Amino acid sequence: MGVENLLIGIGIAVAQLTIGLFLAMGSVYLGIRMFDKLTEGIDEMKELQRGNVAVAILLGAIILSIANVVEGGVYGLAQSIVPGLTAMELSAALLIGVVNLIVGVVLAILSIYVAIIMLDKITVGIDEFKELKRGNVAVAIMMAAVLFAVSFVIRGAVGSMASALSPQGVAMSLGWA
Repeated sequence: MGVENLLIGIGIAVAQLTIGLFLAMGSVYLGIRMFDKLTEGIDEMKELQRGNVAVAILLGAIILSIANVVEGGVYGLAQSIVPGLTAMELSAALLIGVVNLIVGVVLAILSIYVAIIMLDKITVGIDEFKELKRGNVAVAIMMAAVLFAVSFVIRGAVGSMASALSPQGVAMSLGWA
């Protein structure tokens, strides 16, 4: 039984790693696409090739902010894949986890988008994207800090949602545990 449990544990770890890697790469892709949509007048790849540090800072902040939020959902999904679940329980856990992750990604993207729009409204007299194109690192750092702050708050909400929607959380809510 010990070898069988070890193999099951390794299988679960590989599944968690695979899911985490897939979601991390998806987050990077979404971050780059979102940045592209937000910065209509900036060709990000050309700016990166030119060595525009300001654009790189903000692009990195968007990717890290999305990954920060998604991590809560990945953790919840990974924790729901445990040995001893029946096929039906495992299917339900995976479905709940994937839905939670989708909601987390949507919340991350929306919150970052809203944060950038609100920042633009608050900083009257500064055209952040024009400044980014000019390579203004100070503006990029300020925007990155706002994105990180928002992502930490949203991460908490997604993590709470992941706990509540985990098989254990659902069982407790329904009085089964």
